[in-house]
Amino acid sequence: MEQSTVEGLFEAFAEFFPGATEIGSYVGGRLIPGTGDEIQIYDPASGEKSVSYRDGGAACAQQACVAAQEAQKKWWGMTHAARGRILYAVAAKVREHNEPLARLEAISTGKPIRDSRREAEMVAEMFEFYAGWADKFYGHVIPVPTTHLNYTRREPYGTILHVAPWNIPMLSFGWQVAPTIAVGNAVLLKPSELTPFTSLAIAMLAERAGVPVGLINVLAGYGHTTAQAAIADHAVKKVVFVGSPATGVRIAEAAAKRVIPCILELGGKSANIVFDDANLDQAAAGAQVAVFSGAGQSCTAGSRLLVHRKVYDEVVGKVADGARKLRVGHPLENTTEIGPINNRNQFEHIKRMIARGVEEGAHLAAGTTKFGDEGYFVPPTLFTGVSNDMDIARTEVFGPVIAAIPFETEEEAIAIANDNEFGLAGAVWTNDVARAHRVAAQVDAGTFWINSYRSIHVGSPFGGYKNSGYGRTSGIEALYEYTQTKSVWVQTAASAVTPFGRA
Repeated sequence: MEQSTVEGLFEAFAEFFPGATEIGSYVGGRLIPGTGDEIQIYDPASGEKSVSYRDGGAACAQQACVAAQEAQKKWWGMTHAARGRILYAVAAKVREHNEPLARLEAISTGKPIRDSRREAEMVAEMFEFYAGWADKFYGHVIPVPTTHLNYTRREPYGTILHVAPWNIPMLSFGWQVAPTIAVGNAVLLKPSELTPFTSLAIAMLAERAGVPVGLINVLAGYGHTTAQAAIADHAVKKVVFVGSPATGVRIAEAAAKRVIPCILELGGKSANIVFDDANLDQAAAGAQVAVFSGAGQSCTAGSRLLVHRKVYDEVVGKVADGARKLRVGHPLENTTEIGPINNRNQFEHIKRMIARGVEEGAHLAAGTTKFGDEGYFVPPTLFTGVSNDMDIARTEVFGPVIAAIPFETEEEAIAIANDNEFGLAGAVWTNDVARAHRVAAQVDAGTFWINSYRSIHVGSPFGGYKNSGYGRTSGIEALYEYTQTKSVWVQTAASAVTPFGRA
């Protein structure tokens, strides 16, 4: 077997776990082998078998719940400022290990190494952001019309389960874990069984930085076994899921049986709207960033490019030219701009969607219907002549595929944008300030950009409308999501009368 497959991934993993002979879950400060079915990982760049490991299963989830409960009591017993200082130390550890983390992420996900380096830096920024909030998020004193002192406390749930996707495992760790522990919770993180590696590594680094052992547990395994066992455990008080709508429904159903809340961040089919008065060069470049970054494996991808008919041919021509110039290659090459798709199932889905677009009568202005046998590579693809009722315009592709749709008026653009089950993101390109704000207000989307795309920061709230889910997982809103409000009433009068007599 070549170095780039089994040995390359395991050697990158062993930089964080020297002496480890197999992959497992990180529970209570230890790497624990699973006991369930074998999970085989494939190298996205070659399609060959890589490492394999065993599903963690119910016993692993139960052990993680016990560890989390014990660690959470210790963590919540610290001062808010002490927790903040430890989060700062986690950020420093992540930044110190940027290169090995980036390499591990690139090998396991297929993400270009230069993108992985930036995402490791973003994880550090996330821990720093919430470190600053740790001692600044608190309750209120309420001037009730009685002799009581009434105040509120923001208290942690206890243990929160996060089920993360395969496309951004490292970024998901920072995005979800940092705010969760900043306000005093423990974490069970169940990354995708396809990409658990950087999550395991950062959990270990967090403990080295001072996070109590067992506060962050990473469950390596399947969703239908390991994650479902965790949801069923009474230690888990809330579930956060990022992934497909179909799986989100099953997660919500399982949580509902225990009457515990969820946050769901599901799919997207976002509209990127270009008016004829926009800077067309910038809009065309933005359209490429909106979809081709990360090989299109992003829930916020602007996969529907809506262009005013007057400039439709010009804009799609610029996008097609740019698509053909992007460098597709091995994720560890510094010049690679687009790496392979993460896994074969997704690769086959994208190929089917491209074939379906051709069948529906859309024109393939960039890209191909013929794919190589080595690795899961899909070149940047652009369909023109698309109508919004085609499958290529309605179904989430989750790959580097743009469907370009013409429109005539502002009202039509908004109607097309909203004619979809999803509502995660969107954008408008125009030099008309009033129009920009009108469109932003009327498009159903949790995140909306004006004259840009994919700008994102942990300080800004993120989440969806409609079937893209509910709840917000960043910004100060995340701190409300990860805490409960307790109202405390203190009688201050020396002799107070109640409806039943004196207090």
